[in-house]
Amino acid sequence: MAKARTVIAGMQAKRQRGADARRAVSAAAYQTIDVTIRNSIAIVTLNRPEVHNAFNETLIAELTAALETLETSDAVRAVVLAGAGKSFCAGADLNWMKKMAGFSLAENLADANTLARMLATLNGLSKPTIARVHGSAFGGGVGLTACCDLAVGAQDAVFALSEARLGLIPATISPYVIEAIGARQARRYFLTGERFTAAEAFRIGLLHDLPPLSELDARINELLGELVMAGPRAQAECKLLIRAVAHRPLAKEILADTASRIAKVRASAEGKEGVAAFLGRRKAPWVPTSE
Repeated sequence: MAKARTVIAGMQAKRQRGADARRAVSAAAYQTIDVTIRNSIAIVTLNRPEVHNAFNETLIAELTAALETLETSDAVRAVVLAGAGKSFCAGADLNWMKKMAGFSLAENLADANTLARMLATLNGLSKPTIARVHGSAFGGGVGLTACCDLAVGAQDAVFALSEARLGLIPATISPYVIEAIGARQARRYFLTGERFTAAEAFRIGLLHDLPPLSELDARINELLGELVMAGPRAQAECKLLIRAVAHRPLAKEILADTASRIAKVRASAEGKEGVAAFLGRRKAPWVPTSE
């Protein structure tokens, strides 16, 4: 009976956290994005369809703030990043670029740092993230795609890293794009600025899947169904593990670090409960129930 009361209390607390998260998100009066939370999934939609969801200083600030709010909510299991209208994100807004052209070096540096912070916030989110890509994904739109853990693009999506054609460079997005597609492919697409297809984006590692546009949401829902089966703390630790191990030599320090990480997770409440649920042939407490 005591265990049943604990489970019920946990479910009630989770519902309360979900309500708190929805109130926190809805309380923000966003101008350039929309945020909705349904079934523990946050859908963040870039909402400047008239300019193909291009970046400006307001969108950058609002997206950063929204991601930081979602990061603190235990009720949010995953985040989907999408674009309203015909495109995912066409990169930088032309009017914003005109304004930046008149900035001093110090002003340009401050502005670039806000963009870098937004990308780092998305990339470093402890929760799983999915990029829902359709239409155009240019410049910063490619950066957003690369920052997400999973990227699903419609077959007719079009990509470009076109900064060099404007006399610029894809600097703030480069760590994430190069991580996704590799230095060799970056040498081509950074330098030519040419457009490439979703099939090419899939081939070079930018996309994980490329369904027809009519099946884009269904495929993302399938992936979300897989994501919520895993422990949320374990997923956060997996993301930290990847960053700690990737591109490092197999040295004693790495072996010791990975042993320490699995020991810590095994000893955690989530790790113990997950193993107990598996051995007891029952669902782990984080698995959604059909309420």
